[in-house]
Amino acid sequence: MDRQTLGPYDLQEEIGSGGMGTVYLGRHRETSELAAVKVLPPTLAREEGFVMRFTREAEVLRTLTNPHVVRLLDSGVDDGTYYFAMEYVAGETLADRLKRDHRLPWQEAFDITNQLCSALKAAHDAGIIHRDLKPSNVLLATDGKVKLTDFGVAQLFAAERLTITGGVIGTAEYMSPEQAQGQRATKRSDLYSLGALLYAMLTGRPPFIGSTAMDVMHKHRYGQFDKPSRYVPELPPAVDLIIDDLLKKSPDARPPDAFVVSRRLQEVLRKFAVIRDDAPTPSETAFSPQPHAAGPGAATFMRDLVKAEVIRCAEPNLFQRIINNTFILLGMLVGLIAFVFWMVFTPGTPERNITEATRILSQPAGPEWTRAGTELLEPLVSNESFKRLSQEERSQLWQKIEPLLQEIGIYELEQSLISPRRRESKSTHPSEPRRQLAEVRRLWSQGDLAAAQAKLEALLVVGTVRASEVELGLARRWQSQIRDDVSQSRSRRQDYVREIIESAEARWAEDKHGARQLFQALESLYQNDPDLLKEITDTRQRLEEPSRSEP
Repeated sequence: MDRQTLGPYDLQEEIGSGGMGTVYLGRHRETSELAAVKVLPPTLAREEGFVMRFTREAEVLRTLTNPHVVRLLDSGVDDGTYYFAMEYVAGETLADRLKRDHRLPWQEAFDITNQLCSALKAAHDAGIIHRDLKPSNVLLATDGKVKLTDFGVAQLFAAERLTITGGVIGTAEYMSPEQAQGQRATKRSDLYSLGALLYAMLTGRPPFIGSTAMDVMHKHRYGQFDKPSRYVPELPPAVDLIIDDLLKKSPDARPPDAFVVSRRLQEVLRKFAVIRDDAPTPSETAFSPQPHAAGPGAATFMRDLVKAEVIRCAEPNLFQRIINNTFILLGMLVGLIAFVFWMVFTPGTPERNITEATRILSQPAGPEWTRAGTELLEPLVSNESFKRLSQEERSQLWQKIEPLLQEIGIYELEQSLISPRRRESKSTHPSEPRRQLAEVRRLWSQGDLAAAQAKLEALLVVGTVRASEVELGLARRWQSQIRDDVSQSRSRRQDYVREIIESAEARWAEDKHGARQLFQALESLYQNDPDLLKEITDTRQRLEEPSRSEP
């Protein structure tokens, strides 16, 4: 921009730029107060409803007072150029810090995130969604205070038109899944971006990266991120849990608001005795601004962090004392072995196993059926207690078990015939009934229902001499299913033929030649189906009779 002034501000130098505008260091001509003057892109002013949105958002932002939100000083338009004048914060952006240091100690990352929670809680309570939380919008002041900026600009870009047409607002690496789909952002969308920001501070990289923005947005919607502890093994387990909750795909599964997130962060910091005495909480700062006391310098703060961590590692807790005791560990191992032995070698009672197997078999057939046979039913008839039963008791028990085992056997036989992964190996020679059943399955799958039905009927006759009950049971089941398929197929053929006959009848009066061709084609197609052929022939002959009776 060539101009040197904007509104009451003299523009001194460019201090930042991005898709939402360019930021200049400005000085108020009357008060000499420094300000960060953001000049909005000229294309915004041409959008329908922009002026109204600009005025509304400026009014809202003026009410947003929080120590961790960059304060709006002024807003206006000068010769068609719209601008925001914001509090100037001396320091650097989080993006600059990460570029220099790659990643931050987890305690410091938590401290920054805790201050951002305060800013988000205040904004959300005022009805403002940030929509573009990212490292370049987080300012790290020289006094240690963290400030969040660019609220108003994100709101201005989030026009109704963009939401309706599926427009996307935000930066891909820190964008929530719902924003990536073009849906309306909510306060939980900001919490997802906060989780991505915390992830980047801990690991030095966003949770998802890709060659294009679309690739990254697709991963936000469907991908699975690596846990931060994979890159930073020394992280406490609670850190992974907090990140996991913030980066849930469904907004409803994330924490309800920034206050809850702040409390969880403070609990972890307090547990490791490194929480800053002056660290704000959302309940303290979201509604009424308070001066932020200067914290310890960077060197002092890091020294305290390291000291606390050394003390924590040097003092074993109760769990560490237990696992370091050889006799306790030995006792636990013996107990575990005894429990496993009891689970493996102690069969359940017949009534309990039969009840559980019956429940499993009442559900749709699947691998659980096989488990019911091998783990619940077969052990009942193979253990010593079954052999000690009287003949009558064994007979009564077998009457309950046999139908269940037969049903499981039919399922397993059917799976071995229709699933290539479960077929018998080439070294195994299947029985002749099974070979015939496999041939029935082949004919059935090829649509030759008549041949499959005829072969099954023959198999059921000869199978009474030599075939297992499982083989006969599967043959009967398939016979019933094929009979239903034949009936449905015949019904479909009848509907098809009758539709063609009706078309030929309608055409007969005006185009007898064309109608006769239709009848001839049908007679050729269904010459081997006596019932349909008779219906076709009778209809054609009925239509021909008036023609023969004419003089």
